[in-house]
Amino acid sequence: MKKIIILSFMALLAVSSCTQKDSIQQEKTIDMKNPLLQEWNTPFQVPPFSKIKESDYIPAFKEAIKQQNLAIQAIIDNKEKANFENTILALEEAGVMLEKVSNVFFNLESSNTNDSMQQIAEEVTPMVTKAFDEIGMNTNLFEKIKSVYDNQEKLNLTDEQKMVLKEHYQSFVRSGVLLDSEKQKELKEINKQLSVLTLQFGKNVLAETNAFKLIIDNEKDLAGLPQSVIDAAADLAKENDLEGKWLFTLDYPSIWPFMTYAKNRSLREKLHNAYINRGDNNNENDNKKIVAQIVNLRVQKAHLLGFKNYASYVLDNNMAKTPEKVSELLNKIMKAALPMVIKEKEALQALADELKDDIKIEHWDWWYYTNKLKQKEYAINDEELRAYFSLENVVNGAFNVAHRLYRITFEKRNDVPVYQKDVEVYEVKEEDGTTVGLLYMDYFPRASKRAGAWMTAFRKEQKKNGERIIPLISTNYNFTKPTKNKPSLLSMDEVETLFHEFGHALHGLLSNCTYNSLSGTST
Repeated sequence: MKKIIILSFMALLAVSSCTQKDSIQQEKTIDMKNPLLQEWNTPFQVPPFSKIKESDYIPAFKEAIKQQNLAIQAIIDNKEKANFENTILALEEAGVMLEKVSNVFFNLESSNTNDSMQQIAEEVTPMVTKAFDEIGMNTNLFEKIKSVYDNQEKLNLTDEQKMVLKEHYQSFVRSGVLLDSEKQKELKEINKQLSVLTLQFGKNVLAETNAFKLIIDNEKDLAGLPQSVIDAAADLAKENDLEGKWLFTLDYPSIWPFMTYAKNRSLREKLHNAYINRGDNNNENDNKKIVAQIVNLRVQKAHLLGFKNYASYVLDNNMAKTPEKVSELLNKIMKAALPMVIKEKEALQALADELKDDIKIEHWDWWYYTNKLKQKEYAINDEELRAYFSLENVVNGAFNVAHRLYRITFEKRNDVPVYQKDVEVYEVKEEDGTTVGLLYMDYFPRASKRAGAWMTAFRKEQKKNGERIIPLISTNYNFTKPTKNKPSLLSMDEVETLFHEFGHALHGLLSNCTYNSLSGTST
C-alpha cells in the first residue's frame, strides 16, 4: 500500500472550528461549480466520476488547501484555553475538503491514469506536501496541541481520544516542529524533492511496464503454453492491432504463465530480464539517478530529525523500533530459508539434467522447472486447477467467508458511479439491512493502472455527531482477463491475492471509529 506522500500525512487532515461568521465567509469563496467541491448527490454520496473533469483537479486542490489553512488559523487564533474539542477535534476536521479531493485524484492516478493526470500529479503533489509541511511545522499550532497533550489527565478523555491526541502529537514531532527555522526550511525542501522524485519513480516504472511488448509471430514459440494463455495473448495482440500474432506483456497475467509454461528458454529470459530491469535501461525512464537522490534525501531527512539513518526514523514509529531488531528477524529467516532454497535449486537442476536439457538453472528457469517438478512429484497441474477458480466463484467464496465470520452480505449495485467500465460495486450490509459500506472491485490490468494489488479508500469510516459515515473501500488487482471463449480463471497465487486484499477491505469496511485519523487501516 503505497502511497503518494499525502497519505502519510493523513493524521493531520482535518475541518474548521471557526465561528459561524467565518464559515459563511469561507463558503462564499468556494467555487461550487466544481464537482469536487460540491456535496455529491449520488447514491451513498460517492464520487460522481463522470462529472469530474481533469481541469477540475488543480482548482479544487488550491481551494481545499485554502480552506484547510483558514481552519488551521482559526484553531491558532482561538482565545479559549486549548482543549480536545477546540484543538484536536478541530484539527481532525480541518482538511475534510482536501481529503475528499485527494482521495479521488490520487486513487485514480494509481488505477486509471494518463499523461494529463500524471502532469497534474507533478503539480499538485509538491503543493500538497508544502501544505502539510506548513501545518506539521507550525509551532503556534503545536503549542496548543502540546498543552492538551501535557494536561490530558485532567481532561477526562476516552481511550480513543487519548490515542488520537498521541498520534497528532507524535506526528508533529516527526514532521519537524521542534527544529529551528533554518532546519525546518531545509526539511521542507527535502520533502518537496522527495514528493516529486517518488512520483517520477512510479511514473517511470509504469512507462517501462507499458513500453515492453514480446510479440510472437512463430507458433512454435508458443510450445508448452496452455490454450487459455495462447488465446489471451491472441486477444491482446488483436487489441493492439497485431491480429494474427501473440502478444505478451509485463502485466502479471501475461508474464507469469509464460515464465511457467513456455518451453522457449531464450524468450523466458527476455521476458524475465525486461521485468527485472524496469527503470534500469539507461533511457528516459531510467530510475537509477532517482533512486540515488531519494536515498540521499532520506538520509538527510533522518539526520535532521535526529536519527542515524532513514530506517531508524521509519521504524521508530513501528513495532520493531530499530533496524537492529529487523535485521535480527531477517537473519533468523535467512538461516532457516537459505538451505531450503539451495535444496530446491538442486532438485530443479536434477530435473533439468534428467530431461537432458543441458542447462544451468537461472532465474528465468525457476518457475518453469518448479511447475514440472510439481507435476512429476505430486501430479499437480496449476493450469487444471484454474478451472475451479473462476473470478466469479472466488469473489463469491470471499463473500461467503465474510458472511460466515461477520454475518455481512454483499449486494451488487449497478446504480453507483464507477471510474472504469470493468469496476464492480457492492453494498455491504449487516443482517438487519444496515449498510456497512461500499466495496469497489477493480480486477484487470490496463495501461492506465499500476502493477500489483492494493486496497484503498475513497472515503474512510468515521462518526459525525454520533452518526457513522460509511466507508467507500476499493480493492485493485491485475488478474487474468476473460477471453471470448473463457471466463477469468485465477491461479492459486491470484486467489491468495484476492483474499489478501479483501482482508484489508474488511478492515476498512468494518471499522467503527470516531476519528478519521484512527479509522480503517490507520488503526
